[in-house]
Amino acid sequence: MKVLSRSRLVFGALSLISLISLISFSAISLAACPPVNSSVLELTQLKSNQWRIADQALRQQTALNLLDCLSHPDPLLRDDIGFEALSFWMRGELLSTETVQQIRQRLHLQVSNKPVKGDVGFAQPFAALVLAEIARIDRRKAFMNEEQRQEMVVVAAQYLRQVNDFRGFDEAQGWRHGVAHTADWMMQLSLNTALNKQQHQLMLEALAVQIRNDQHFYHYGEPDRLMTPVFYLGLRADMSREEWSAWFDSLMQTTLDLHTISQASLARKHNLNAFLSSLYINLQESKQTALQEKLLPIVIQSLKKLN
Repeated sequence: MKVLSRSRLVFGALSLISLISLISFSAISLAACPPVNSSVLELTQLKSNQWRIADQALRQQTALNLLDCLSHPDPLLRDDIGFEALSFWMRGELLSTETVQQIRQRLHLQVSNKPVKGDVGFAQPFAALVLAEIARIDRRKAFMNEEQRQEMVVVAAQYLRQVNDFRGFDEAQGWRHGVAHTADWMMQLSLNTALNKQQHQLMLEALAVQIRNDQHFYHYGEPDRLMTPVFYLGLRADMSREEWSAWFDSLMQTTLDLHTISQASLARKHNLNAFLSSLYINLQESKQTALQEKLLPIVIQSLKKLN
């Protein structure tokens, strides 16, 4: 099954909008990103040089310094430099375990605390996206202990449940996409064979909160992203058909009358239908016979309940 990738803006140089955002942002943020003793030009040259930093100690420190760029309103600094550099180094195994642990701890705090004054909605979604990369490292080559892995599952679930900023793409500022980014984090966790049934159920409870969202109409691919960890949990979670049936029933539980037209009922039906349809298609296209037998009848019954 092909997992949808996150959209990304590519800027060859600083645009006028980028310059305006750099000037207007707070002095503290300007001091933090670009990092001290670095410039936008130097960072774009580093990107052009495929993030090569031969000095290992300097690379580790640069990675830590770039964390502040994840909250910057300029998509060049936030997405094309901050996130892309961290992702490249992590996927290339170019950051030490100590550095990755420091990043994990800092970003856990970032998604767990209330947004700081002046934050315009990027810090937590992009923290979640980098934490997805850290979860990917751990599921491919375990470096976290059981307590740290449990902490990550709890933090991810708590953050996903409370996301209420549903902004996606902005022409000037790029992506926020908190729900989708956290779903990507959940996806990486769902692939980790070290997780247990209790952790799987905690993740599913949190995913259900956003799948049955009745406050906003998803239109930036969120249902597909939410579907992906559910699909993989279907493969890995030690849950009976009855337990899965109860989880799908929880998606339908609401005080809303879904047969009465209102913004909330329409949003709930829209989001549920998009999620269930995506899951149905991916189950049908998969070659996982046991998974199809377990989930397809429940998904079809759930879709019929929406009509």
